[in-house]
Amino acid sequence: MISIMEHKLKKTLIFIIKIALAGIFWLGLWQLVYKKIGIDVILPSPAAVFKRLAEMLPEKSFIQSVFNSFKGIALGYMAGVLFGTVLGIITAFSKTLNTLFKPFFTAVKTTPVVSFIILALIWLEKTRVPVFITFLMVMPIVWANVSGGISGTDKSLIEMAKAYKFGFFKKLKLIYLPSAVPSFMTACETAVGLGWKAGIAAEVLCTPKNSIGINLRNAQIYIETVDLFAWTAAVIILSLVLEKALVWVLRFMFSRIMKKGGYFIENTNK
Repeated sequence: MISIMEHKLKKTLIFIIKIALAGIFWLGLWQLVYKKIGIDVILPSPAAVFKRLAEMLPEKSFIQSVFNSFKGIALGYMAGVLFGTVLGIITAFSKTLNTLFKPFFTAVKTTPVVSFIILALIWLEKTRVPVFITFLMVMPIVWANVSGGISGTDKSLIEMAKAYKFGFFKKLKLIYLPSAVPSFMTACETAVGLGWKAGIAAEVLCTPKNSIGINLRNAQIYIETVDLFAWTAAVIILSLVLEKALVWVLRFMFSRIMKKGGYFIENTNK
């Protein structure tokens, strides 16, 4: 037990050291380029950017902007996950509906996000645009993974369920959904980063009041390059934090599902 813990601790320390060295390398390269250019308006120094970020963190306007952006994007993300999951389940069991929805999702995935943002500005109030764009970017990813996960369920398990005379909903709960959980988790992890970036991009164009997007836009308009880099750093850090938090939540949910709903799969694989 101790050796396992020591091994995990060693791997964690090695990972941290690697990340730290990579960070030092890129910060050093940034500093060298800054020294070479020597014009703060074009490229500010790492020290100036992180100093400005540290100044922004306790400001009420910063906290309010982050909260407002997170609220809208989170709403669009959750709606995208919910609708994508429902449609993924439905289309996995209906070839007709799958054929019907597939061109729509293909069009959404291949169309540049800026096109949808411009259209959404015509259709919706600007405060709702980031919600809609996040929803639109997240839903196809979740749909494709859930539908694919269910369609790829082990056929032997389905045959075994028939032998046990499981009804549709029991098969859905005990076989199909647990089989789709890994794909669902992958979709959610992938979609959170894409949804966050798309939502912020929508804010930059539609400039809702007290948001990250409008602060990025103002920094660009007034050529406040340090602020622009500081807000960009904030977006990156928040994206990483949200992704890690989501992974933890999903892993917790996954373990619960496998304990409650997935015992049939576990027992039949023994």
